Amino acid sequence: MPLRIKLGLDPTAPDIHIGHTVVLNKMRQLQDLGHTVIFLIGDFTSTIGDPSGRNTTRPPLTAEQIKANAETYYRQASLVLDRDRTEIRYNSEWSDPLGARGMIQLAAKYTVARMMERDDFTKRFKAGTPISVHEFLYPLMQGYDSVALNSDLELGGTDQKFNLLMGRHLQQEYGQEPQCILTMPLLVGLDGVEKMSKSKGNYIGITEPANEMFGKLMSISDELMWRYYELLSFRSLEEIARLKAECEAGRNPRDAKVMLAQEIVTRFHSAAAAEQALADFNNRARGGIPDDIPEVTLGGAPLGIGALLKQAGLAPSGAEANRLIEQGGVKIDGATVSDRGLKVDAGTFVIQVGKRKFAKVTLA
Repeated sequence: MPLRIKLGLDPTAPDIHIGHTVVLNKMRQLQDLGHTVIFLIGDFTSTIGDPSGRNTTRPPLTAEQIKANAETYYRQASLVLDRDRTEIRYNSEWSDPLGARGMIQLAAKYTVARMMERDDFTKRFKAGTPISVHEFLYPLMQGYDSVALNSDLELGGTDQKFNLLMGRHLQQEYGQEPQCILTMPLLVGLDGVEKMSKSKGNYIGITEPANEMFGKLMSISDELMWRYYELLSFRSLEEIARLKAECEAGRNPRDAKVMLAQEIVTRFHSAAAAEQALADFNNRARGGIPDDIPEVTLGGAPLGIGALLKQAGLAPSGAEANRLIEQGGVKIDGATVSDRGLKVDAGTFVIQVGKRKFAKVTLA
């Protein structure tokens, strides 16, 4: 008999990153075995904010932010899951109708003492860091999702263990068979320190351009690469172990990193895109310019360099443009820009920001 298997993601950012795919890949494997997969979008729980792993209160999102983010989540998750065999649900379906009375009745099914056993709450309490009452509601509402869906198995990251166990507790309270839980390791971000997160800027989005994705994967440390292999690659552990042994015996680790980058880019783009990304990466390493850089036409010459970078989509703001210039990260036709007050005259030129962003700009 097929199991009802649940995975919930809160749409706290516009895109899914490859860290999410660690658990999504496991869901796809279970789906291929014939089980019922439920992809739950936490449009209600996003209004509370998940305190997991936090040492501060997470700011709740607005309804508009949640709606905009949720629109992309399933479309991107479908790059991993089988769209035709996935049940899509939103937890506002049963959370909104609860109302104040239902929320109080739900809160009565768990104690404050048990809630304070949660590691991040304990640490914050001992440190005197504020804990808002609404944060206690998050694990309760995530657990109630399991009741509403009558789930048999729930997946999540290792940081979600408390929330997943809450689902078991509440199912028992409501007379259901308690679900099993399966936690997956968290993928460390590009910085090699924090878990991958868009808010920390250490992520790789699964819909990023192939060149950007390839370049970011090539930027990780040789040590971190093996963790990425274990959590992201579809190669067997035996094959990964052989590859690691070859590198320890003298093979250039860059070869293994290229193999990993090509595998991931092929998965979310194509084999041809992966080959082109490798060619462009090698070209940039030699100081060259990629073949497929975007072309932008702007008016208003002469234009300040900060405004030019912002209008060309190479910097999100004038302040960020100034920061990039101060760090020596902006080049025009290969020459580094050092003057934040530079006025750029009309013409056509190639602008490079950092190692991977390029644009051919025509300024009139």
